[in-house]
Amino acid sequence: MTEGLQFIRKKEVALISIVVIIVTSYSMLVYQQYIAEQNIRNNIFRDYRNNQLEITKALSEHVSSDLRLISSILQGLSDSAYLQQGELYGDRVAKLMDERFDQINNISKIDGLFIADKNNIITYNKVSAGQRSFVNIDISLREYVNETRNTLDPVFSNGFEGIDGAYKIALTYPVINRESDEYLGMVGVEIPSVDFFARYGNVYNVNSQFLVTYDRNANYISTPRTNFIGKNLFSDEIQRFFNFNVIQNKYYQDVFDGNLFGGSATYDFGTGERLNTGYPVSVNDVTRYFVFIITPTASVYQDINETLSEERSSFILLIVGITAAIVMLILFLVKLNTLLNDQVKKRTKDLQESNQRLKIANDQLNVHDKMQKEFINTAAHELRTPIQLILGALEASKYETKNEKQRELSNIIIRNAERLKILAENILDVTKIESKTLEIKKEIFDLNSLVLDIIKEYKNISNSDKRIKFEYKNLSNNISFNVFGDKNRIGEVIMNLINNSVKFISKDNGNINGSVNQDGIISIIVGKRKTYNKDTNVEQQEAFVSIKDDGEGIDLEVIPRLFTKFTTKSFQGTGLGLYIAKNIVEAHGGHIWGENNKDGKGATFYFTLPLNN
Repeated sequence: MTEGLQFIRKKEVALISIVVIIVTSYSMLVYQQYIAEQNIRNNIFRDYRNNQLEITKALSEHVSSDLRLISSILQGLSDSAYLQQGELYGDRVAKLMDERFDQINNISKIDGLFIADKNNIITYNKVSAGQRSFVNIDISLREYVNETRNTLDPVFSNGFEGIDGAYKIALTYPVINRESDEYLGMVGVEIPSVDFFARYGNVYNVNSQFLVTYDRNANYISTPRTNFIGKNLFSDEIQRFFNFNVIQNKYYQDVFDGNLFGGSATYDFGTGERLNTGYPVSVNDVTRYFVFIITPTASVYQDINETLSEERSSFILLIVGITAAIVMLILFLVKLNTLLNDQVKKRTKDLQESNQRLKIANDQLNVHDKMQKEFINTAAHELRTPIQLILGALEASKYETKNEKQRELSNIIIRNAERLKILAENILDVTKIESKTLEIKKEIFDLNSLVLDIIKEYKNISNSDKRIKFEYKNLSNNISFNVFGDKNRIGEVIMNLINNSVKFISKDNGNINGSVNQDGIISIIVGKRKTYNKDTNVEQQEAFVSIKDDGEGIDLEVIPRLFTKFTTKSFQGTGLGLYIAKNIVEAHGGHIWGENNKDGKGATFYFTLPLNN
């Protein structure tokens, strides 16, 4: 009896010990899970913050590049032969201003492009639709006007309220005679600040990640809180709104003073926590503006919580499995369990070491890929500004000389500079495609008219030394039809395909075709066709364009990778044009393909676009 009681007591002690061990183990597992979740939360937030810092820096460089490009266009205008001779108005100046106005508008929407004489009187003013033109108006009261005249340097103005009540920034360039150093006046452009910075991020909604920008005086020039625009960040009105937040104020002051590059701040001023990353916008090594990306951390933690929820579910399933295994095996497999634990630890250590090696290798690959993309993107941006300056200077000098030999040399340089400009723009397009930031600005336009305009333009500005005959046919009997898309991007596709055809037309083709006045023929057909939409089960119409040449045709080795990057058999190209064309067409919901002609002479490329019904 006594031995039985002892056995029962020992059994009870053993069971209690097992329960204690299980509870203790589970408690430790839960605690470890909690620590792991906290580490995961911190790591994800840190990665998000670092990513936002990189995005802010890239955005700052993008704004800087666009501002430099606009300034270089103004410089080219200032250095033009007409303005250098003191001709600040007239028909010739008007034509030149129209061209530069369109160039700048392709970079950013502007309110007006103007010329002012040395007395600060506007002599010519080209404005956007709906804007009022000001001529013979004295603009001496504008701060940027006096700054331009006093410094004789390009000026990137602080924010100011325009006559129409909209907030703006201005870029100016002095007109100084190169021979006498006489100040003749200035050229400038006024840009609506909110519209300008809206191209780079959200400036309208504070409930998601948004963009805020300031001028050099810490005045708002764009923000979703429109009542703040034009006001100083450190004014009593703004500070009261932010409850005089010390962390926020110190962070902004450090960025404005140039004491902090690549930093961030997280704070709550009463309406929710925010993650703020800022960077100065510098042009010619001088800070002109400041950009900040602000993210409500609630949206960040929402993603983190979703990730942790998945981890927690996996953890619970693991606990359930372990419990079942313990109940079934603990009494029978104690020794085996000890051995198994040793094996698990060994395997875990091996796996961790393997994962660490993989992580290091992956980090090295990511760094290499990031450096490569940053270099290509920066190089392409930096190429655009000097190319534009070279073209502007050459155009100006070409018309100043009467020497035909010099003009011919200038034309050669201009043609090759244009090719270099196209290459830089192609590289930029590729980086935008790969980073999924390629902008498509859709509008309704006549595809028929666009093709005719491009053929006419190509004939007028063609830099090819080949004699090309164009044949054009509209299968819709010259009836115009509309498509909904980005007119400039579709024009880029057509020019790429024409240039591709010209590239593979031999200069000896004239003898083959029996004509000494041409090297080849490019036939362009525009029309409509019916197609079946598998998603909607509806028959619909689409526009198509075909571009046929009688050149060398497509090399059979190239056909399988025709529309991939760097695919070319020609020493004249980089192999980017067809890749860019494919991505533009597909972004519109169309298709593009190419094939050799059945008669063995040349090739034909086709692309389709949805019609605007």
